[in-house]
Amino acid sequence: MANIEEKVESLLKPTIENLGYELYDVIYEKEAKDYYLRIFIDMPTGISLEDCEKVNDAISDILDEANYIKDAYFLEVSSPGIERVIRKNKHLEESLEKEITVNLFKPINLEENLKETNGKLKKSKSLKQIDGILKSFNENEICLIVENKELIIERKNISNMKLKYNW
Repeated sequence: MANIEEKVESLLKPTIENLGYELYDVIYEKEAKDYYLRIFIDMPTGISLEDCEKVNDAISDILDEANYIKDAYFLEVSSPGIERVIRKNKHLEESLEKEITVNLFKPINLEENLKETNGKLKKSKSLKQIDGILKSFNENEICLIVENKELIIERKNISNMKLKYNW
């Protein structure tokens, strides 16, 4: 499905940018018996329902003509939201020095994995979900600041990440 996402992104990016929006992400996935093609758009002033309708109208025929997706699907155009999903390096770059939530495939023990930066770790924790400040990243791992310490997490152990908004 990633191949479909990449093809759709390349196909739609010029049209969406010509309308004045950023193409934040494309996700093609199956939920229950239905397929969904989700197009996430963004702009500095935020996204309204009218913006979503405008983009939907502009891309529907383009998608139909390209015919990349053989199965019937629902097209959804929306904002990535406040707690936006972080899937790509460009999303990580935009999230540097911000608090994110990282969900893991397998838990890690914080006491064994945290490196001292300043302060002390209060107690040993083994977690599958970790909140921290994104300090850096590369192709293989990310570095979070958690409880004033650096935590290195292998990207292959990350099931998903999102920007954290403190309500």
